Amino acid sequence: MFKNKKIAKYLVPGRHVHLVGIGGVSMRALGLVLKGMGMEVTGSDMSASVSTQELENQGIPVTIGHNAESIRGAECIIRTAAAHNDNPEIAAARAAGIPVFERAQAWGQIMRSYKNAICISGTHGKTTTTSMMTHILMEANLDPTVMIGGYLPLLHAGYRVGHGDTILLESCEYCDSFLNFFPTLAVILNVEADHLDYFEDLEDIQKSFHKFASLATFGVIANGDDPHTVSAMQGIEYVSFGLGEGNRIHAANMHPDWQHFDVICDGEFYCHLDMGVLGKHNALNALAAAAASWMMGIPGEAVSHGLESFHGAGRRMEFKGKFNGADVYDDYAHHPDELAATINAVRSAMPGRRLVLAFQPHTYTRTKALFDDFVRELQEPDVVVLAEIYAARERNTIGISSADLAEKIPGSVFCETLPEVTAYLRDHVQENDVVITMGAGDIFRAGEALLEG
Repeated sequence: MFKNKKIAKYLVPGRHVHLVGIGGVSMRALGLVLKGMGMEVTGSDMSASVSTQELENQGIPVTIGHNAESIRGAECIIRTAAAHNDNPEIAAARAAGIPVFERAQAWGQIMRSYKNAICISGTHGKTTTTSMMTHILMEANLDPTVMIGGYLPLLHAGYRVGHGDTILLESCEYCDSFLNFFPTLAVILNVEADHLDYFEDLEDIQKSFHKFASLATFGVIANGDDPHTVSAMQGIEYVSFGLGEGNRIHAANMHPDWQHFDVICDGEFYCHLDMGVLGKHNALNALAAAAASWMMGIPGEAVSHGLESFHGAGRRMEFKGKFNGADVYDDYAHHPDELAATINAVRSAMPGRRLVLAFQPHTYTRTKALFDDFVRELQEPDVVVLAEIYAARERNTIGISSADLAEKIPGSVFCETLPEVTAYLRDHVQENDVVITMGAGDIFRAGEALLEG
């Protein structure tokens, strides 16, 4: 289904497209972009929300619930990944011979009309780096169209429909989705073993990133400090970024807190960064954004000012409030390497404070495949509360539970439900603690309930 040229003749002004699952972050932005192109857009979603109301306000009719009648008049269907062939609208379209396309195929076709298509990929850091790049592009007055897999306070949303010649997209490797894209500039932040319910192993993932990089028509930026990335890029010409001076884009005069440093490009000073976010991993994310900006010819001053104004995307060490003198944060980390990066950043920035981590593993397959790595990293915080695994798209055919992790992590506590997590935190959090709810599911609700009292 990759690079299906058939979609091109449908995404043109005047044609009627129906989006199944239009209330999702990426689908909502897609609907607005298609309407801006002059298409007739309708959509459906399982439930009404602020998102569906916004679409209605913008002149896009949204049906709540999925039924075959909703696709009447549509010339093609675009579906979210959660809409399978047994969805009534998808089934009706297939029966009627109406073509059904994937969301990534639509975004890929759309980006072909932009002079600059910047695609940010990597196992970790995509949302943060895409958000950083958004700040820079806005500071440089490039009026970009943006698609982020999270919430960015600057945009009051996870997307932006601009009128400039630049589109910026977070680009995910899961199910080889990003192979549907047409990047001019491809950024690879890192390559690790993940999504092992789809990929066979790390080598299989590296092959996917290699294919993605080969699609770029202007250039490739890749992490020269990460051996898995370097291996994946064999045979591809790329601009390397990293902390090591052997990279074409690297840091100099790095402050011990990782927040203040100079960016050197091809041996020349490009800009100075004073970061509003914590950690070595965010210094690397910033170097990637700076490298992309440098390749695009954006002045260093715009990078400095753009990143100085960036204080994190939603659910990326997002400060939520205080409870009994403790600071409560929420973070999206759900891979062992992401846990380690966040924990190390907190230890570095907030030394001497007790770290209380409420972690919710994300998907059964990931928990099983990376079990030992999770056990290792979850021994680092002072207090660990484990919520049950968030199923997401899966069913528990493996027979695994967070209780299995708790058995291997001394002193940890397993809570079967989120209210139990909140209750435990309420009884055990102390003044001056740093509390983090962590995971890609709905663990944030436990922290919000704690703050509500």
